[in-house]
Amino acid sequence: MYDSLLALNIVRGPLIITFGVLSLAAAIYLIARRPTRRWIITAASGLLGGAAAGALTLYITVTVLDLFGTRLSPLVDATVILTFAAVGLAVVNLWRSRWWRKVVAVAAMATLLIAGTLGVNAIFGLNKTVAAFFGVTNEKPLALPLATDAAGQLVGQQGTPVPVDPATGLPLAGEVGTVSIPHDVSGFIARTALAYVPPAGLVANAPALPVIIQLNGQPGSPGLDDPKTLLDARAATNHGLAPIVVNPDQLGDDSRDPLCLDTHRGNVETYIMKDVVPWVKTHFHVLQDPRYWTIMGFSNGGMCAAYFGAKYPGTFGNFVDISGDEYQGVDSAPTLDSIFGGDRAAYQAVWPVTVMAANAPYADSSAVFAVGAMDDQAIPGVKKNFDAAVAAGIHSTYTEIAGSGHDGTALDGGLSAGYTLAFVRAGWG
Repeated sequence: MYDSLLALNIVRGPLIITFGVLSLAAAIYLIARRPTRRWIITAASGLLGGAAAGALTLYITVTVLDLFGTRLSPLVDATVILTFAAVGLAVVNLWRSRWWRKVVAVAAMATLLIAGTLGVNAIFGLNKTVAAFFGVTNEKPLALPLATDAAGQLVGQQGTPVPVDPATGLPLAGEVGTVSIPHDVSGFIARTALAYVPPAGLVANAPALPVIIQLNGQPGSPGLDDPKTLLDARAATNHGLAPIVVNPDQLGDDSRDPLCLDTHRGNVETYIMKDVVPWVKTHFHVLQDPRYWTIMGFSNGGMCAAYFGAKYPGTFGNFVDISGDEYQGVDSAPTLDSIFGGDRAAYQAVWPVTVMAANAPYADSSAVFAVGAMDDQAIPGVKKNFDAAVAAGIHSTYTEIAGSGHDGTALDGGLSAGYTLAFVRAGWG
């Protein structure tokens, strides 16, 4: 039951619909009182006061504290303000009302806040399940190759039979599971990593496959729901072949950004290069040439991908920057002093544009730069890094994802473009 709860979809399906209907019903009940002059003024005061509180909350969190590293879309702003306005209406129902209206008002506050939170999350589209929203995973440990039961049927992580393509004998879909990556060299304490293995990699005597190291944004945690869907579809038309995807955690904690460097916030660069990469090479049957290795990420992870791809072309022949920050700590003014002791030259030396210029020309590197067409804050930085990549001799493309901001639509569009690059470099495109 616990796993079923964590797996609940909170973007589509019955949960978000239920809270939407309940919140609408609650709002109608809360405002439906005898329309006296006193009540009209009281209700209006609650709605306007709540809306003002919502606008102030947005100003503090987005503009003053910059908790999201980007401006929010107008739809998110509207959802937050409307939610606070409805809560304000519930608050004024606590006065001059009968006890049962007070009970409904209190229950409505909780319902409205949950519905508003689900609505904002659905607009972003990055956390699609309860587990993803709370930064945990309900995946089981990945075990390869898949086991067989007494009848010779393949069984997956959950111990249930795996559907098989009768033409190839391979599973119809890949598997996602947790993997335990030691941090012996770096000492960096990361959250549990995930890995996706395509159908061709799930059986004994699997072929050597390309690798994708995929990094999440901040806030965020490892999650491979969308990658699995996208790659399963490609594998279905490619004889079960697709890259292995490993999703380590480059943050350690949502509340802080280690910048994908080695600093007092954690040795993330060493973790990725000296712990994660060697572990992948020894625990999966993978191709070794850099042309088969891709690092990609979204937002904070996009910046990290551009940095690692620029600095380590001998490991990553490809990198994919999806809505990435222009450079480390771009949205945090204290970064220069707190991390680099005020040394601007040392700080700029780790920016992707600087690293690309220093390592130019690149012998055989490819890159994808993708960003939401309405993501006004990310577009300038992504364009700068794209221009620097082209100038450095990296075979690069730049794509703006129509109809998207800093959200799940941009993520999925960028993933699709990045996977296309990985398939082409593997000789499958």
